[in-house]
Amino acid sequence: MLLHLSTWLEIEAYLEKSTGIIFPIGSTEQHGPTGLIGTDALCAEALARGVGEATGALIGPTINVGMALHHTAFPGSISLRPSTMIQMIRDYITCLARAGFTKFFFINGHGGNIATLKAAFSETYYTLAELNVANADKVQCQIGNWFMCSSVYKLAKELYGDQEGSHATPSEIALTQYLYPESIKQAPLSSEVSRDHAIYSAADFRRRYPDGRMGSNPALATPEHGKQFYEVAVKELSNHYLEFLNAE
Repeated sequence: MLLHLSTWLEIEAYLEKSTGIIFPIGSTEQHGPTGLIGTDALCAEALARGVGEATGALIGPTINVGMALHHTAFPGSISLRPSTMIQMIRDYITCLARAGFTKFFFINGHGGNIATLKAAFSETYYTLAELNVANADKVQCQIGNWFMCSSVYKLAKELYGDQEGSHATPSEIALTQYLYPESIKQAPLSSEVSRDHAIYSAADFRRRYPDGRMGSNPALATPEHGKQFYEVAVKELSNHYLEFLNAE
């Protein structure tokens, strides 16, 4: 059930059964020579819809732009400042909490969002209490990072070993290939790829990671692998969501 394809009457009826909602959140950023710029949002959106189908959860609109300032030296990358993203997440949750939602589960496709999301949750809890929103003390927020699922990590290790890397990974490229086979890209990839440098400014990131990859070999990705990642991630995230929904 998608919030943006529902009426307010349908949402009111949903709230009689559940106060949980899932938000896909990703990023719009470079993913190396062969990765789609929308990779993180596309993966999060597809997995959230799969979890929604498996659990009956309401799925909110995809948050396509995240905190990716360190990627902005590559053309096409778009980022929010952390302060902007915090305010945006706070406002999303506050509106829905006023309507009666209490469980907010963010299926995240971008590692750079994690710290800002956690800060946004803290900001939101404070704001809800300050505004005396009904049931403010019952509002809970949680992040489900699909790429950190134990089943995903295990599968990536089996398929790619130490060539999985940490950005523009074959696992996420494979998932987009499965989801969007008409958009599979090909480009020459150097056998030498940078890894393990600390992340600072956008210019410094591009200097240290000149083609955008971080220790990864996305040439190993296939749509068949992507189907496997989709299935294991949906199963694990569905379990995480239901545990979160039913916890005190």
